[in-house]
Amino acid sequence: MQDYRELLAEIIIPEKELQARIRELGKEISQDYQGKDLLLICILRGGVMFLTDLMRTLTVPHNIDFMAVSSYGSGVRQSSGQVRITLDLTTSIEGRDVLLVEDIIDSGHTIASVIDLLNTRRPHSLRVCALLDKAERREAEVPIHYCGFVIPNKFVFGYGLDIDEYYRNLPFIGVVRPDKYLAPE
Repeated sequence: MQDYRELLAEIIIPEKELQARIRELGKEISQDYQGKDLLLICILRGGVMFLTDLMRTLTVPHNIDFMAVSSYGSGVRQSSGQVRITLDLTTSIEGRDVLLVEDIIDSGHTIASVIDLLNTRRPHSLRVCALLDKAERREAEVPIHYCGFVIPNKFVFGYGLDIDEYYRNLPFIGVVRPDKYLAPE
């Protein structure tokens, strides 16, 4: 596996900026969910780092659960458009105030499908918190209630986002060099 520096074109969100914005999001979410029954649902795998840092900033009691969804077949770099649940919740969300925690919203198809599915389970409320919003790529309308950063239409990695399942551990968001790696379409 290559050293990440060989793949890095630029760092678009450095660690300090990331952590400062996450603290701001935590403060806003804590105010909005004061006295509510908050359940954070992390969309795996990319959202794990964001979830753990975000939940450490929350001052309101909350539970967590996880979902894994896929719209990509193995070895495929373009979304099939069909969302498949590969890991479902272990917690009932009926009557709960649910906040979906997502690393990045790109076309919006996957998260829109997750929202539709979860709404059938009758939560009291259902909102989305996305670290990254690649708004110019949006094809499906998705309500983002809490947004960390709006980013350009570039292939990014680090801080939970991967390149072929590697480099999720990096503390920043970087852009992949197009001459070194073919980005998903």
